[in-house]
Amino acid sequence: MWVNPEEVLLANALWITERANPYFILQRRKGHGTRGGGGLAGLLVGTLDVVLDSSARVAPYRILYQTQDTLTYWTIACGGSRREVTEHWEWLEVNLLQTLSIFENENDITTFVKGKVQGIIAEYNKINGIKEDDDTDKFKEAIVKFHKLFCMPEEEKLVNYYSCSYWKGRVPRQGWMYLSINHLCFYSFLLGKEAKLVIRWVDITQLEKTATLLLPDMIKVSTRSNEYYFSVFLNISETFKLMEQLANIAMRQLLDNEGFEQDRSLPKLKKKSPQKVSALKRDLDARAKSERYRALFRLPKDEKLDGHTDCTLWTPFSKRHIVGQMFVSTNYICFTSKEENLCSLIIPLREVTIVEKADSSSVLPSPLSISTKNRMTFLFANLKDRDFLVQRISDFLQQTTLKMYFDKDISGSNSSIEEEADSRASGFVSCSHHQRLRVEADGDQYVNFNGNGAPTATQTLMTMYRRRSPEEFNPKLAKEFLKEQAWKMHFSEYGQGICMYRTQKTRDLVLKGIPESMRGELWLLFSGAINEMATHPGYYEELVEKSMGQYNLATEEIERDLHRSLPEHPAFQNEIGISALRRVLTAYAFRNPNIGYCQAMNIVTSVLLLYAKEEEAFWLLVALCERMLPDYYNTRVVGALVDQGVFEELAHDYVPQLYDCMQDLGVISTISLSWFLTLFLSVMPFESAVVVVDCFFYEGIKVIFQLALAVLEANVDKLLNCKDDGEAMTVLGKYLDSVSNKDSTLPPIPHLHSLLTDDVDPYPEVDIFALIASSYQKFGSIRSDLIEQMRFKQRLKVIQTLEDTTKRNVVRTIVTDTAFTVDELEELYALFKAEHLTSCYWGGTSSPIERHDPSLPYLEQYRIDFQQFKNMFVLLFPWACGAHTDIMAFRIFRLLDENGDALINFREFVSGLSAACHGDLTEKLKLLYRIHLLPDLSPDQDEPDSAFEATQYFFEDIAPECSHVAAYELRSKKRTEEGFVAVSLKTAKVKKTSQDNRNYLRLWAQQNRSKQKEAKELLKLNQGQFIELCKTMYNMFSEDTNEQELYHATAAVTSLLLEIGEVGKLFPMQPLEDTPIHSSKEIPSTVHEKKTIQTYPYVQPGTFSHKPVPSDSTEEIHSDQMEEVKLEDSSPRDNGACSSMLISDDETKDDSSMSSYSVLSSGSHEDDKLQCEDIGDDTILVRSHHQALPVTTSLDQDWAVTFEQFLASLLTEPALVRYFEKPVSMMARITNAKNVSMVMKAFPSTSDYDIATISG
Repeated sequence: MWVNPEEVLLANALWITERANPYFILQRRKGHGTRGGGGLAGLLVGTLDVVLDSSARVAPYRILYQTQDTLTYWTIACGGSRREVTEHWEWLEVNLLQTLSIFENENDITTFVKGKVQGIIAEYNKINGIKEDDDTDKFKEAIVKFHKLFCMPEEEKLVNYYSCSYWKGRVPRQGWMYLSINHLCFYSFLLGKEAKLVIRWVDITQLEKTATLLLPDMIKVSTRSNEYYFSVFLNISETFKLMEQLANIAMRQLLDNEGFEQDRSLPKLKKKSPQKVSALKRDLDARAKSERYRALFRLPKDEKLDGHTDCTLWTPFSKRHIVGQMFVSTNYICFTSKEENLCSLIIPLREVTIVEKADSSSVLPSPLSISTKNRMTFLFANLKDRDFLVQRISDFLQQTTLKMYFDKDISGSNSSIEEEADSRASGFVSCSHHQRLRVEADGDQYVNFNGNGAPTATQTLMTMYRRRSPEEFNPKLAKEFLKEQAWKMHFSEYGQGICMYRTQKTRDLVLKGIPESMRGELWLLFSGAINEMATHPGYYEELVEKSMGQYNLATEEIERDLHRSLPEHPAFQNEIGISALRRVLTAYAFRNPNIGYCQAMNIVTSVLLLYAKEEEAFWLLVALCERMLPDYYNTRVVGALVDQGVFEELAHDYVPQLYDCMQDLGVISTISLSWFLTLFLSVMPFESAVVVVDCFFYEGIKVIFQLALAVLEANVDKLLNCKDDGEAMTVLGKYLDSVSNKDSTLPPIPHLHSLLTDDVDPYPEVDIFALIASSYQKFGSIRSDLIEQMRFKQRLKVIQTLEDTTKRNVVRTIVTDTAFTVDELEELYALFKAEHLTSCYWGGTSSPIERHDPSLPYLEQYRIDFQQFKNMFVLLFPWACGAHTDIMAFRIFRLLDENGDALINFREFVSGLSAACHGDLTEKLKLLYRIHLLPDLSPDQDEPDSAFEATQYFFEDIAPECSHVAAYELRSKKRTEEGFVAVSLKTAKVKKTSQDNRNYLRLWAQQNRSKQKEAKELLKLNQGQFIELCKTMYNMFSEDTNEQELYHATAAVTSLLLEIGEVGKLFPMQPLEDTPIHSSKEIPSTVHEKKTIQTYPYVQPGTFSHKPVPSDSTEEIHSDQMEEVKLEDSSPRDNGACSSMLISDDETKDDSSMSSYSVLSSGSHEDDKLQCEDIGDDTILVRSHHQALPVTTSLDQDWAVTFEQFLASLLTEPALVRYFEKPVSMMARITNAKNVSMVMKAFPSTSDYDIATISG
């Protein structure tokens, strides 16, 4: 291919010149294209190319442009093959040589050549629709290498590549690690020895940095079957961080089927960027930074960080400049100090009114002033690029303003004149919004009926059920009043609302307990839910309206748990509280169907409703489920299981003396789920647990870990003396029941657990504030970033464990229904899931969400479409070979697709494979029979128009046993051109003797009466379906060693069945209700309609046509040398074209080959040939050498054969019996399937090629 001209310093180093002229040189890399690799020099060159990341490994040919005077060289083209580079060379000789001779100046020649090559590249990109991207030329070379070395399709995107060593045994292989979206790959070439490794991210169970005495920095990659070690990284931190990201993406795909989509909105790459930075790498880096940014400031999930810069912030409360970093994103400006917990700030752009540059001075260089609607001004200084920053903020402000007015028009909100005048560059909900809501809450209206008729509570439930009399006053209320005053003083000094300064003093106030009157407001503020509520006005009411009256599995579970939510609290002992809880939970289930509803959500939501209004409680629940406790409340509570693993690790580090004992008792896994899922609300007295919730909304999950460790540490001695898990649980339960809140002004609410326990010796009371202070003192060193690192490690383990559990459950469910062993089923499940995942990231004919639904039962979670089934059919089924494979696969797929949704689950897949591989003779033949009972594949398919043409196809290629191989190959070629290619069939698990076949039916009837009854229920084959069955059988033997014998046996069976069908017409027809074969006139129109709807004919591999199949059509063929009898399919399930049998007289005179009737009459009926005779009004033609063929034009609607007749006929031929009873080695097929790459190409056996074992 043509490349952008690049100067070459040493033209002849490691290259051999093959062609040359005054302007251009064609060169070949040393060692390439020569037998034996070019000796030692060639091997050394190849090794250097890999180690030094030279493009010559992929493109060993190149064309250089040379200047005659200065002897400088420019690369203008390269190629992977001699043919490719020769085409470029010839083009240069024809089109450029004469033109270049005209120029007199060497610089003009160089400019012309470079411009010409660049023009060719630009034209090629334009013609082929190749858009310019941000990837550097060096990285594009790496992409070409990656796809070529590992046979990856273009859809597989390379993210980055790193130089490292892979330890294969005790020998390090220096090479390159390639990290793509779905695979970790490694390639090394050392003195002629290749080493390749391909591991899918979804198969990785552990990823960690390790260290040894000799190699301090190593990365260990573990799968279910192997461990891989990589070392000698130039930048191991960057490499490991990227590997973590990619593994996380893969786990997300396993968890909820979220694929990876590249962000196309990234800014363009700068000219001076590093050489090996890809657009995907920049995308992933930006995602990681945005994720940390959102977690740090509790921002909405779709917020993207635009950039950050060092600066100082003037803090009026301390009268000094604090050093820190400013973060700017689409909708927010945030600040955090360098010193942890010193100061942080969140300024939503919807609150900003003025952004201006202040005058610089030596004391305050490059200051920037930002004013908000609540009259707060923030002064930043020491900004490096203030002008650019102001421009970016102005752009984002303009976008926010436009969006604000657009949302206003949509929602139709009634803002006051003052609010409109004050909202020039801001949103509608100001920082004082919650004060306004509190004023409204003092009214008497409990429920608001909006215009849409969806009632929502306008007060907190605690306000409605907590009416104090004026004379009520006691020391607890006095303490509560002092807390409120402390918070009001804090607001006056540090600001109130979303834009307040958050300092160490703020945290101290939270740890002392939030006043009840302010709890809802501050929960909204600290959780970040206030931002989502402000930017989605009217959203909750719309959800409530849409979800009213809707019923599904989630709503049923919600109704069941409504009265179990804080039943001891008076707010949930009447319909007002229950209705509010129902609306919030149902609205969230409709917002996020992936979660829907999970137990424990009702307990948390009921507490939120006590202190927050209904809409506020909804947005708090959104923040909880989607940001603060990610994946906690999905169908498999993955997030809680992940944090359970993190808690075990922390317990091992912080309470080692207790860890082994707790592991032996199995208590940690039991306690952590209930503690974490409900934030201690279900295990502590209510008034104490809400203090834990206060701290959680401010500090996040680290508070829960700290508190859990403090509880364990406080009970070390008692737990060490426990004999079993029940005793340990009792100890912890009593301790948590004794945790009290002496400052609470609430009336005592009996805790459910304490009501159920009968304590003779009550546990000493434990103050909740003392417990929290102790947890910070002893375990406050636990950092949020450390928790995230531990979460990643545990997430790999948890999700892979869940996948293994799913696999075991699936295997346990179906192992008794199939002939496969447990090991075979586990391997098949792994392949089945791998096929599904492969199509997820390389494309498929149906969406991944349709094929994977974690909420379904285990057996139906993964489903595959026809294209995926065909890939597995080729690898595993014994009846797959050649072009006929597509038709056979499609027939079996239609049979297995019981519900007609064009998808099959694992049970359906295994049932078909089991019958084809491990079934007995009857089961295999029944499968073969049933796949031909379905309607014809397509009216457009090249089907035989007559029984004669089909018979010709079946028999014309069967030569006498003395025929030559060349003649057979010619006929095989002819069949291939007609679209029919033979298929090899390998069969059965149980081998039976072919002797005593006459007694087989009787034995079968005695031992398998249920199967016999099922067989009797099978419909009869009409003539068109019988022709397809015969065609299939003839295509099954092309690769068998007994091919000719099987052909003759099939011919004999076909002849016998034709005769049986004719004889069957002599017997009177059965009554309508007992006969599966009827005249088309007798079938009600409703039957036709039903069959038309359920039919999806075969159009091309991987697709289905949902057009109704046209009714039967009859084609008349007239010929002087041919005579015709029409045979019509009379089955209501056959929608294909009618067939006509045409037999030529000339063929019977051909002595060199057997006539159609000779074949039909051969075999076991040699002496008893059926002559042509009239049977009723319809006739079938059977050729005899001594009798002419009569002519009839009547339609044969009654010809049919049954499964019993098909089985009995086949049993007369020992060759066919042996063939179908031949055992199939399933594990060998599975091993072969695992060793085939996902692009259906076998990896080269000459290479030292490792493929990570596909695991379930």
